[in-house]
Amino acid sequence: MTRSKFNKIALSVLLFSIFNYTIQAQTKKDFHDWAATPPMGWNSWDCFGPTVTEAEVKANADYMAKYLKPYGWDYIIVDIRWYVGNDKAHGYNEKNPDYVIDQYGRFLPAVNRFPSAAGGKGFKPLADYLHKKGLKFGIHIMRGVPVIAVKQNIAIKGTNLTARAIYSDKDQCSWLRDMYTIVPGKPGAQEYYNSLFELYASWGLDFVKIDDLSSPIYFEGEIDMIRKAIDRTGRKIVLSTSPGETPIAHADHVQKNANMWRTVGDFWDSWEQLKDHFEVFERWNKWRAFGAYPDGDMLPLGRIGIRAERGDPRMTAFTRDEQYTLMTLWTIFKSPLMFGGNLPDNDSFTLSLLTNKNVLKVLNESTNNKPLFTDKDKAAWMADEPKTGAKYLAVFNTTDQKMVSEEKAVWNSGLISKTTSGQSATLDIDISGAKKLYLVVNDGGDKTDWDHANWIEPTLYKGKDSLKLTSLKWTKATSGWQKPKVNQSVSGNSLTTNKIKYENGIGTHSNSIIEFDIPEGYTRFKALVGLDEACITQNTGATVKFFVFTQNPSGPPPPPSVKIPINLKNIGLSESYLITDLWSGKVLGKYSGEFAPEINSHGAGLYKMIKVSK
Repeated sequence: MTRSKFNKIALSVLLFSIFNYTIQAQTKKDFHDWAATPPMGWNSWDCFGPTVTEAEVKANADYMAKYLKPYGWDYIIVDIRWYVGNDKAHGYNEKNPDYVIDQYGRFLPAVNRFPSAAGGKGFKPLADYLHKKGLKFGIHIMRGVPVIAVKQNIAIKGTNLTARAIYSDKDQCSWLRDMYTIVPGKPGAQEYYNSLFELYASWGLDFVKIDDLSSPIYFEGEIDMIRKAIDRTGRKIVLSTSPGETPIAHADHVQKNANMWRTVGDFWDSWEQLKDHFEVFERWNKWRAFGAYPDGDMLPLGRIGIRAERGDPRMTAFTRDEQYTLMTLWTIFKSPLMFGGNLPDNDSFTLSLLTNKNVLKVLNESTNNKPLFTDKDKAAWMADEPKTGAKYLAVFNTTDQKMVSEEKAVWNSGLISKTTSGQSATLDIDISGAKKLYLVVNDGGDKTDWDHANWIEPTLYKGKDSLKLTSLKWTKATSGWQKPKVNQSVSGNSLTTNKIKYENGIGTHSNSIIEFDIPEGYTRFKALVGLDEACITQNTGATVKFFVFTQNPSGPPPPPSVKIPINLKNIGLSESYLITDLWSGKVLGKYSGEFAPEINSHGAGLYKMIKVSK
């Protein structure tokens, strides 16, 4: 062969390789393409905790397909511990869990809860049911390898190794001990994660939420193994990491490896938690990217708490204005939307929050989303509509009533935490002349307002006579997600403080205010106050303060609404703009110079601004 002919052949091979590589590069899709817009769906956690059943999942899917799918809602997520046949609400059954696991150490759905999984079918029949409705299927898992797989020395599929070869008990999850850490780099570690996602892909999985992965420890090595295992399947499985707050030092890594990641811990229907999101979202705003979204957590709206971790069955404790704030803030920030309520129980108002096309257009199409300001009593965000050049403006009234003025207390326990001696304090005070008694518990400053707190043997004294406070009816009581309970902890169990059970007392959440009228002549009040055993094992919180007041502890309420002026020129809008209220659809008129919408207390407005000639 001549050198000339050889060179021609080599050049042809090179050109073909370049062409083929170019075609592959053009057709290959990055996993971020799988979530081109923030995922929208339903998750079972806020309703059913670790106890959801197949019938309940299908009922929510049927509702979504009928009422929500046309608006872009399509994910159905089965949350934690679907592999335990005898789990319970308000905590997990860790005493005698009935695990379902296969011969390769992979959990399978509990058949008594998911009957279609019988015969080793796993979640495929349920996924098929959803796919036929045009919906997508997701599950929650815990990172790591099951403890039971290690103890039983179960084989890892495709290897001659067992689960014992890849585990470490270091950094085991502190709030649920189903799993051990998988040690990156150990032979069999990647193969175990590969086998997991082979199984999930065979079921038809579209979404996975992986817990104990990102906070308080960010397990970078396990995330890398998970990313490889998902990509290896060839199936488009959206990856959501949990819980939060994800350490921001790892923001770049999580953005490059996941589709969504938590910015907070578990979010419930608490205004204090909702208000915290303004600062959290401002902190995470720059890390949003195509297909990669900071996640403000689920939407605790509609009917929640049916068999959940927190609170009794209820429609959300958020006011309507607070619900507008929640949906507006998540939308302008472009957070994923995972609805937490039982969809078949939705009222017309809740449905209206989820089906406003103009609002959802902001979520899916807006760009350059950014905060304008975040003050203690107001906030505003802005974004662009790229196709038309229009602007979006979100305005929030966050003014608060001061619920407890600590300086007015007649007794203050100081901070009580897990490290406090006896996790309690003794109370003995003079209340001579008082007509009212307010028992108050506040969180200890860590913004965890679901801690369980106990007033043990609260007693009024008049000379030698005594009167149990629990024999009186309180005038009014507020207590987080559940009403205070007499002679029980707030979760309905025995009052237990410092491992001692008590028969008499009041169980409540922080934050709470319980108001009593004092019968005439009583001059002393005594009690033991402390943390209930239920919050000692929490991974967060367990820090509270107890107070006693003899006058209303709250400050004056804020006005029902205020005007919040937005100087249009200061935000670069020097022309005249036609402004439309996106929630109501009402055209408000032309504005230039200043726009000052009147916003209800704890409420929000979301507006579209189109430039017009003067």
